[in-house]
Amino acid sequence: MAENADGSEKSEEPTEKKLRESRDKGQIPRSRELTTLLVTLSAALFLLFYGAQMIEDFEVIMIKGLSFDRSVAFDTLKLFDLIGALAETAFFLLLPFLLVMTFVALVAPVLLGGWSFSVKAMSPKMSKLNPISGLKRMFSTKALLELFKAFAKFTLVLSMAVFFIYTTFGEILALGVEPLRSALGHAGSLIVEAFIFVSLSLLIVAAIDVPFQLWDHNRQLLMTKQEVKEEHKQQEGNPEVKGRIRQVQREMSQRRMMEKVPDADVIITNPTHFAIALKYDTETMREPIILAMGVDFMAAQIRTVATEKNIAIIEAPPLARALYYNAEIDQPIPYDLFKAVASILAYVYQLKEHGKAEQVNFAELPIPDNMKTDIE
Repeated sequence: MAENADGSEKSEEPTEKKLRESRDKGQIPRSRELTTLLVTLSAALFLLFYGAQMIEDFEVIMIKGLSFDRSVAFDTLKLFDLIGALAETAFFLLLPFLLVMTFVALVAPVLLGGWSFSVKAMSPKMSKLNPISGLKRMFSTKALLELFKAFAKFTLVLSMAVFFIYTTFGEILALGVEPLRSALGHAGSLIVEAFIFVSLSLLIVAAIDVPFQLWDHNRQLLMTKQEVKEEHKQQEGNPEVKGRIRQVQREMSQRRMMEKVPDADVIITNPTHFAIALKYDTETMREPIILAMGVDFMAAQIRTVATEKNIAIIEAPPLARALYYNAEIDQPIPYDLFKAVASILAYVYQLKEHGKAEQVNFAELPIPDNMKTDIE
């Protein structure tokens, strides 16, 4: 396992955030061996299919370049015109090959790691100008590994080339007794075959290098358990900060709720644990609204405000509990509790208008069974 600078073990897989950041910095897996393989193999295949035609076309250009009138040889202007025309023809003959090579050279790196354009990777780094850092990089494990890879690749390609020459040695010697045109064509075929044979040898190198680059890239991005925790904390937010934010939000919500208590028509209590502030305006409301509700300390605050503002406080434990667990602040009361609340509101309105009201047993109000609770 890789270790961090402080000695902690990097044993955790990189997170999505870590992968995105590394990509933004231009740190993506790349295999030069895969690019070399595809470029050389593409060149070999192109020459295999179009090499003969290209040789014939260049033969024509060579003949034209070596056979011209005496007047052209002694006329600088005509000579340069001839050279320019031959160079233009040669350029357009090579253009398809150049376009194919350019396309493959651009696409090949994208096959491993995808396309990436990073300004950070292009920005200059002063550390690279430090000669001491440069010496460290020259003798680092990665540099030695690259040297080993280069030597192994050279040995493999050389071995394949020697093997090809050994197997075709008879054909190579026979070129000397063939007619000139036939020998040139045969030699061209042998060269293209050798090119393909040697290019295929790079397939072994690429098959080893690609998995290694993927593994090495992932190894460099491994994280310690602490780094994962810190990243998670940054993304999800510090629990202490989030808790403090929720507390502040709760306090603000409670403050706004308490500001509405003076507008209530009645406070329904448990009597000590629960307190529900109700308001009902026959002209503007279709149903009674819950202005505030609280338990224990908050309930005590609601009762205190109600006492200061001379708001009726009714002890109706079953209804108080039912409202607390089934209603929401700033919302109408549940439909099933209309009858019970209506009894209390009628009682309060009678007290306001006449100073007295018919006695009501608030402990026996009609509460549906599905809304009853035994919690005190």
